[in-house]
Amino acid sequence: MDRILTTHVGALPAPEDIWGRKDVPEEKLTAAVADVIRNQRDAGIDIVNEGELTKGGNWVNFINSRLTGYSAVDTGELRKLLVGSPDWEEFSDYYQAAMSNGTLFEHTARAPDQVEGGVRDWICEAPIKYTGLEELEKELRVAKAALGEGTPSDMFITSTAPASLEPGRVNKYYKTEEDYLFALADAMRVEYEAIANAGFILQVDDAWLAALWDRIGIAMGIEGYRKYAQLRMEALNHGLRNIRAEQIRYHMCWGSWHGPHSQDLPLADIVDVLLTVNAQTFLIEGANVRHEHEYTVWDKVKLPEGKILAPGVVSHATTLIEHPQLVAERICRYADRLGRENVIASTDCGLGLRCHPQIAWAKLKVLSEGAKLASEKLW
Repeated sequence: MDRILTTHVGALPAPEDIWGRKDVPEEKLTAAVADVIRNQRDAGIDIVNEGELTKGGNWVNFINSRLTGYSAVDTGELRKLLVGSPDWEEFSDYYQAAMSNGTLFEHTARAPDQVEGGVRDWICEAPIKYTGLEELEKELRVAKAALGEGTPSDMFITSTAPASLEPGRVNKYYKTEEDYLFALADAMRVEYEAIANAGFILQVDDAWLAALWDRIGIAMGIEGYRKYAQLRMEALNHGLRNIRAEQIRYHMCWGSWHGPHSQDLPLADIVDVLLTVNAQTFLIEGANVRHEHEYTVWDKVKLPEGKILAPGVVSHATTLIEHPQLVAERICRYADRLGRENVIASTDCGLGLRCHPQIAWAKLKVLSEGAKLASEKLW
């Protein structure tokens, strides 16, 4: 290519009567997705998606109706996991206020409740099977119809990694942790392959893997947690085994809620494990103030041949609109270290539930403006 390409991570603003709903008529959903695709194109985004509207805007809850083998419970275990970290304990007053105000995940407290029926926890009591093909086929059908004459290979569809489905899903059926993870990966393989076979780029989201560090990882120690993470990468690769790496993107973040993130696991401690995923493109946080400095990790870590890094160069974490020159500088930091051909400009995380719609679209616009400035310098 002769320029820096642009993309983003997933969720985008949607009409309020679309978010969190599965009963939206297909014609109405297709029209909403077409609007989201057009808005991305107008903002200058090259590799687009359907904004996760077909999933109701939620990166993980959508799978609840697509897997059997689980019984819904309400033990409060996932909530305990969410709040049970040194970061949340040290800044408990802040977190209580943010949760009460509804601003923990979106600045203006307008984000809809993303927990189905109040149920947060699941128990695996039978073999895990994927039964969501009807929902998935609708999702893919809507995406293709909304794309129109566009090319599916320039569009990504998100799914979720086994490691980020595991929290809140307790195994009571499989004999070992490994058996459980690989069974979960085998079930998700159906979805992964259907997305790829439809011609789209598969993006695998894995927000919990790094975020679990200060909940369960600190007690394990870094080497113990690296082994924990590596097993989950192996399970994911098992699920991806029939798809070409060139058709796969892997996204890892640190949960991306609006909080201090004072105990986030350093990228340097996990980057080599991250790169074992059978994906061509890796999307990581690189713009927020907790992780922006980590571009220096690539002074010592070599990106494997044929791989692409898509760092966040605009962030959901602030309502300030980044200046295009700052975006260009962030892009060039990575391009100078990894090669301009190995970098795509992206966002830290999904914008749909993290930012007010006006802010989200403005950030995508400035992302493309910064990429243009970087391209002029790099080429």
